Amino acid sequence: MTPDRLKNRRLAGVFLLGWVLFNYPVFSLFNRHTVFLGIPLLYAYVFGAWMLIIGLIMLAARFSRGSSGPVR
Repeated sequence: MTPDRLKNRRLAGVFLLGWVLFNYPVFSLFNRHTVFLGIPLLYAYVFGAWMLIIGLIMLAARFSRGSSGPVR
């Protein structure tokens, strides 16, 4: 599998993970009147999941399998 194809598959996987994380049934699990570190639970979940997705996109776009450094 070529590095570009592998990168595209990883990015598609991150997209699907983001679609699941930001879908209504998952949101309803965190829609509680609870506070986490002084932040409402739903807001903490949204920003935590958002940071996770951004980090995974960065990793998927930057690194390919078998290389020790960034792909150029």
